[in-house]
Amino acid sequence: MPELDSTVKNVVNKTIDPMGISQIRVFAEKFAKISGLIKLTLGEPDFNVPEHVKMAAIESIKENDSHYSAQKGILGLREAISNYLNKQFEIQYDPETEIVVTIGATEAIYDSLAAIINPGDKVLIPTPTFALYIPIVKILGGIPVQINTTEDGFQLTGKKLAQVIEKEGADKVKALMLNFPGNPTGFVYSKNQLQEIVDVVKDKNMFVVSDEIYAELTYGRKHISLAKLLPGKTILINGLSKSHAMTGYRIGYIAAPKDFVTNAAKMHAFVVTAPSNPAQYAAKEALTNGIDDPIAMRKIYQERRDYIVDQLNDIGYPTLLPEGAFYTFSEIPAEFNLTAIEFANKLAEEGKVGVTPGVAFGEGGEGHFRMSYASSMDDIKEAMKRLRIFTENLKN
Repeated sequence: MPELDSTVKNVVNKTIDPMGISQIRVFAEKFAKISGLIKLTLGEPDFNVPEHVKMAAIESIKENDSHYSAQKGILGLREAISNYLNKQFEIQYDPETEIVVTIGATEAIYDSLAAIINPGDKVLIPTPTFALYIPIVKILGGIPVQINTTEDGFQLTGKKLAQVIEKEGADKVKALMLNFPGNPTGFVYSKNQLQEIVDVVKDKNMFVVSDEIYAELTYGRKHISLAKLLPGKTILINGLSKSHAMTGYRIGYIAAPKDFVTNAAKMHAFVVTAPSNPAQYAAKEALTNGIDDPIAMRKIYQERRDYIVDQLNDIGYPTLLPEGAFYTFSEIPAEFNLTAIEFANKLAEEGKVGVTPGVAFGEGGEGHFRMSYASSMDDIKEAMKRLRIFTENLKN
């Protein structure tokens, strides 16, 4: 096994070097070592990929689709994405010039921010939110500005957004990261709430990067894309990981105005060249003949959500009813006198339940913990039993 030569030990990117890996992964891997633990940490659907989608990938392999695809993704998939967005959310994008297929939504986020940020530019990030936004902004030389939304029920209000832009300097702010349905909160913006944001940013020299990966997982209301209200300044991020349980296929996409996509596609080409062909053909099938596939999954998620939220509140962890995604985000009672990390560690070690501490999702997450209900109802019920006993022991 080679050891790093002493002459190059200090040859390192000084932005990346001090960063740790995602705290979501840190805790998931740490808790995986605890025997008998029920893990409600990762946001990964526990369903299998639909059979007809798997068959499309297999057929691609049989047909020897083993050569480079177009860098922006096979045209057939981009056409399927365009048709899907138009049918489901009434937004229109030219598959030739306004869509890029990426290696999951994560690459789409990176490419999009890379096409915007110059060193010193500020990106507004409402927290708690998806853990990767902040380090990506830092890696690209930008300055992440966290906006704590806890006191507003996890909503970024137009009033608060305007105040932060004024404070940070409108000439310095280049983008707003918006994530909805929200991870970790499950918050879903209504049309009126989105309009508040639009009214603030429409005249500013800034983009909105709208991560809508959970768009198909809403309960009781239809998802409204920000791109419908602000098409010229919205960079839409989406993918197949959550809607069709295709996390391992790694297919995401960017949809945005042509001039922006031209630059984002350059970064995509530099980083990955092109996505995998079998995964792209599977995604094409999912968005062509599998638009209704998420319905059955969504029904099961909603049943789990209703049960787990009722239990959490009954046990003593204040939890708002999430309107989307598959997470609960609960408040840790002040009487326990535990930070989010301390609580998560103690619950794992003593209660044998794995959760993600809220601080993994930014400053606004302190004092909370996230549970994923993308797990079986049997596991969820047993986890609630264990949480109840753990909580009673904490109080005694």
